[in-house]
Amino acid sequence: MSHDTAATQDNRYTAGIARFVSGLRFEDVPPAVIHRLRLLILDSLGCALYGAHLEWCRILQDTLTRLDTTRECAVWGTDLRLSSPHAALVNGTEVQSFELDDVHRQGVLHVGAVVLPALMTIVEMRPGMTGRDFLTAAVAGYEIGPRVGIAMGPEHIAQGWHSGATLGVFSAAAGAARALGLDAERTIHALGIAGTQAAGLMAAQYGAMVKRMHAGRSAQSGLYGALFAEAGFTGIRNVLESEYGGFATTFSRSQDRFRLEELTAGFGTVWQTMGIALKFYSCVGSNHTTLDAIRAIREERPFTPDEVEKIVVHGSQVTMDHVGWKYVPQGLVSAQLNLPYCVGTLLLEGDCFVDQFTEAMVADPARMREAEKVEVRHDDTITAKGSKSRHEVRVEVHFTDGTVREKTVQAGRGNEKDFASEADVVAKFTSLARHALPHAQVAAIAEWMLHADEQPDARVLAGLLARR
Repeated sequence: MSHDTAATQDNRYTAGIARFVSGLRFEDVPPAVIHRLRLLILDSLGCALYGAHLEWCRILQDTLTRLDTTRECAVWGTDLRLSSPHAALVNGTEVQSFELDDVHRQGVLHVGAVVLPALMTIVEMRPGMTGRDFLTAAVAGYEIGPRVGIAMGPEHIAQGWHSGATLGVFSAAAGAARALGLDAERTIHALGIAGTQAAGLMAAQYGAMVKRMHAGRSAQSGLYGALFAEAGFTGIRNVLESEYGGFATTFSRSQDRFRLEELTAGFGTVWQTMGIALKFYSCVGSNHTTLDAIRAIREERPFTPDEVEKIVVHGSQVTMDHVGWKYVPQGLVSAQLNLPYCVGTLLLEGDCFVDQFTEAMVADPARMREAEKVEVRHDDTITAKGSKSRHEVRVEVHFTDGTVREKTVQAGRGNEKDFASEADVVAKFTSLARHALPHAQVAAIAEWMLHADEQPDARVLAGLLARR
């Protein structure tokens, strides 16, 4: 097919997404999805508030405050205000700032970190949005990015793209377009403007602060897409489908290693929002199943680190590539993304949450000794199960007395099929948010979110997220 023909081919999938997004109504969304969404949003807000004063977030806040004299939108957990694109950039970075936020396992996407920062700037800029309007726009965003990830498959991240950064632009654009009330035609352009801005390299996982910023850039790009499209600016109409230079072909480096039909599969009946899991460890999601397996073995047969000879983790190729590399101290990012280091931390500390990760500990000799005991092996039978099982592991703990305990875990705590309770989500949110805001304000955010569909003005939530 010639490039000219490819450039004008039909855009059935991009247009199908646009019709779904522009036509979505609160009444279309099942109550169970709304209930799950409220908890997912609350969790993301807690992650952002914890991150508000971390070094990498402070650098962005300080730099952009010097560059940007607009004071339109809140930077969450602070008393700062920035222009809407810069607020989206910083707030998205805050959500993703400490490996605490949600993940759609099959779609390989941190969803709240890309949807909410763009959406909340529109809440602040355009008065009149109710809680139901806010939730409807959020659902639109939460539904789209994961579908793009499912269509691209696990090879997308294996080829070196940071999927949260590349896929996230579509979630952000969809949520922002719905919040602005764009029709289907302008939503096509919002997606087309956002899609051409997709970027993000997995090499950032080895220690760079910029890894934290990828979600913020996606939120910003999606916001630009929706705002520019609203003004009549045009994007790539077939941004997902184009055979030459389209998202699927370019980011897969192929004509066939993707499934475009997944982009619109099950609209109105299958809700990808229900496929999003929460984290209860402060590290990348690919590590969680191994940590759960070791905790379970320890409950059955209590042991100290000195009693462990070695730990063998059998996992998918994505797990091998993503987290199974030999640990070298390069900062907190690499520590939180490396499986052997996180196993060593769990063995010594009994947990892998925020208190266990500090810059002072990334080169801790004791943790590194325990990490040396961990061997990560590829299991082709797990890889063959596809993206739905990319986190599955079979963990063997070999003890110095010659015995071996084994445990298989398919999905981590808080996973989409065995989701966390409301009490657990509120407890996690409260423990994180208290680092930035006083108790009464933290409680008010939780109360607002748990009853978001009854709220008359979404700007109240925006106000609660700013330090008074």
